[in-house]
Amino acid sequence: MDKFDKLLKFKSKKLSDTNASVVDYQAKLAEHGLTREQVIATERKLAKFANTMDSLVRVPFTKQGMGADAALSTIPLAGDLAGLALTSYAFILGRQLGVPAHKMTPAVRLALIDMVVGIVPGIGTLLDIFIRPSRKTLGIVHEHLHHEYGITETMHMDRPFLHQSLEDKQQQSRFGFFWRNPIVAWLYLHIPDFLGLLVIVFVGWGLWTVISWLVGMFGQSTGFG
Repeated sequence: MDKFDKLLKFKSKKLSDTNASVVDYQAKLAEHGLTREQVIATERKLAKFANTMDSLVRVPFTKQGMGADAALSTIPLAGDLAGLALTSYAFILGRQLGVPAHKMTPAVRLALIDMVVGIVPGIGTLLDIFIRPSRKTLGIVHEHLHHEYGITETMHMDRPFLHQSLEDKQQQSRFGFFWRNPIVAWLYLHIPDFLGLLVIVFVGWGLWTVISWLVGMFGQSTGFG
């Protein structure tokens, strides 16, 4: 009987701790005048910006790619200054979500490095693919939201444009039940990956065709075919 009482007390304590955590998250949101929906919407806005700047075109099923920041770096100095100015928008969104300034320091430092490195023609553009201050900001913001507000979802930040579109379909379309199906939603959110794979397969097939043609031409012209 004692063991049973202890088990009940343990479960009750665990449940109360969980409820306290929920109350704490709600209090922290209220402290900044935010709701959970507003936070997710703003983080999705930040994710859209980060994707546009740093990974608009990316390798399928990865987050690695390049965006407007790399394109701007092809314009000496002016493009790099413009990239830095645009990246500051990510910092503003982070501050709106209550992220302390000191937590943003690594992202600010990376943005300055990105500007300096980007001045070097060619090499700067190449390194821009790996130096991604806007995505760094997104990572810092998400970690803060996770710890401060208990927000752990990531799909709205991994694929923000498609996530917004899917959410609209689920809420506004008369076929919302169809779009809320987990399998349909997953397939829809991964459309760019499937298209990317098709492009890779097509490019690979094209290269193989060209190489085979060149080998055939070489064989015919040299008698080794």
